[in-house]
Amino acid sequence: MATAALSEERPRVLVVEDEFIIALDLSETVKDLGYALEGPFADKKTAFSALGRGLPDCAILDVFTKDGEVFPLADALTEAGVPIIFHSGHVDAEEMRKRYPRAIACNKPCPPDHMIDMLQAALDQAKSSH
Repeated sequence: MATAALSEERPRVLVVEDEFIIALDLSETVKDLGYALEGPFADKKTAFSALGRGLPDCAILDVFTKDGEVFPLADALTEAGVPIIFHSGHVDAEEMRKRYPRAIACNKPCPPDHMIDMLQAALDQAKSSH
């Protein structure tokens, strides 16, 4: 998989979330910031398919999706250099730091201002790695 490069235009943010209201809220936050939205996807299989159109600049991932744990997708994104924000009610921050040292982890519900800060940090991380 190719290394992610921060989009010249609007940064692309992949959202994988199977809870409709939360997916809608995350999607609106991404769009309100002027970023291009990929998703939201309720399962990792559909999200993997979206990667065929190109890598996002960062990703917001729920840990448990309709088709199981999101870790295979997170592994592929990490390998490609895409910064990840884990957004889940099932996040063990210490476990996430061990498995994904560069990822950001937060528990649901996450206040919008905190999500905005995390998105900016993830996009800054993407810029600095290129």
